[in-house]
Amino acid sequence: MTRRSFLASAALASAQARRPNVFMIAVDDWNDWVGALGGHPQVKTPNLDRLAASGLLFTDAHTAAPICNPSRTALLTGRRPSTTGIYGNDEKPWRAQLPNVVTLPQHFRANGYKTLGGGKVFHHGKGFNDPQSWDTYFFWDPDGRANNWTDRYSFPPDPEPERPVTPMPSVSWRNFDWAPLDADETAMPDYKVASWAGQVLREKHDKPFFLAAGMFRPHIPWFVPKKYFDLYPLDSIVLPAVKDDDLADVPPFARRVALNQHSRHDLLVSTGNWKRAVQAYMACISFSDAMIGRMLDALDSSPHRANTIVVLWSDHGYHLGEKWHWHKQSLWYRATHVPFIVNAPGVTKPATRCHRPVGLIDLYPTLTDLAGLPTPPGLDGVSLRPLLTDPERQWDRPAITTYSRGNHSIRAERWSYIRYHDGGEELYDRRQDPNEWINLAGNSALTEIKSALGRWLPANEAPGGSIPTGVPD
Repeated sequence: MTRRSFLASAALASAQARRPNVFMIAVDDWNDWVGALGGHPQVKTPNLDRLAASGLLFTDAHTAAPICNPSRTALLTGRRPSTTGIYGNDEKPWRAQLPNVVTLPQHFRANGYKTLGGGKVFHHGKGFNDPQSWDTYFFWDPDGRANNWTDRYSFPPDPEPERPVTPMPSVSWRNFDWAPLDADETAMPDYKVASWAGQVLREKHDKPFFLAAGMFRPHIPWFVPKKYFDLYPLDSIVLPAVKDDDLADVPPFARRVALNQHSRHDLLVSTGNWKRAVQAYMACISFSDAMIGRMLDALDSSPHRANTIVVLWSDHGYHLGEKWHWHKQSLWYRATHVPFIVNAPGVTKPATRCHRPVGLIDLYPTLTDLAGLPTPPGLDGVSLRPLLTDPERQWDRPAITTYSRGNHSIRAERWSYIRYHDGGEELYDRRQDPNEWINLAGNSALTEIKSALGRWLPANEAPGGSIPTGVPD
């Protein structure tokens, strides 16, 4: 080796050593029921609140798609569903449609990072996880690697009682079920993933790492140890606010989505299970929060804490009766709004909040910017670093969410605008009507506002997908 090449190698090694690690925590189906976000008055999330207190909490963050596969594909490729044509869960695995796309962890891997993943990061269906993205991947189910790189959530060895427990499968489908478990939490998939991630965080590494840990709960079925149900006595449960005639002023397609037989609030209420379902959802939130706490404890006791960017996001929100709807798969605020926290040493300040509307589509360029890596061309998002350093700065970009081809929501600070593939519209004044109860789209005085928001709708929409029916995954 020549002296010049030796010096170049030494300089590269020194630059890599200075680069920050990335610890990315993904959670599934978790809406804004977080103590720090105030989404529900009873929810107990001390560890997410602790993470928010250590960095910056985006209070108005929104998913790119209100369903697992297109949401995660968008975040991890940096490209919206309207760009990729990845609109649903039941399509063939995304990599077959995007063979040349470089994912977020794959880009870090190509730039000298060791990439490690575990749990649900990409969608958990067969073939959706991406071997090209990882140096190492942890499967909580030992058969996961042989099972086409997928763990079997909600199937043994994931602990569960004899099914079904509730009467809901008779009016819904297999996984809409819940019960407290007698099983020890050490048997739960998320416990195993958190233990693995904690071990990785405590180890020494010879180069910077990109670590992604995906928590499955609070995704259905809502089976977690009984002690988490005990946090929420049934007779004290506060139910979400639901307006009796909430669907009277929405377009026909929106009613079709809300009242799909698998998602109808009236069917759940008819069985007397509304409080029980809300209790189970919050029990799963607190369980997931406890697992996140274990990982944060491991990071805090590790040698990497001062040089590790921590980011937490949920793939989409979740309805628990609002708009007479359950689950996700809608363009209303309840399904699009998500927890999103960034703690970047030397960039963010503790206990700061940003109230600007942002999208998870911006995470890819944000992390490359923070890590000092080149940002690949063709991404649909932008770096949020300006907001990380100055949360109050002007920010004119709205957050855009897509539910199948042709259906989009545009969220600006004051207004929320939804347009469907058949021309149906909704417009809400977010300051006066945070529950989105009064559709103002027909008000002629607001035509210019609709027009201004409509300019953010995708100019071109990739083919693919089908007209959604609201059937959950």
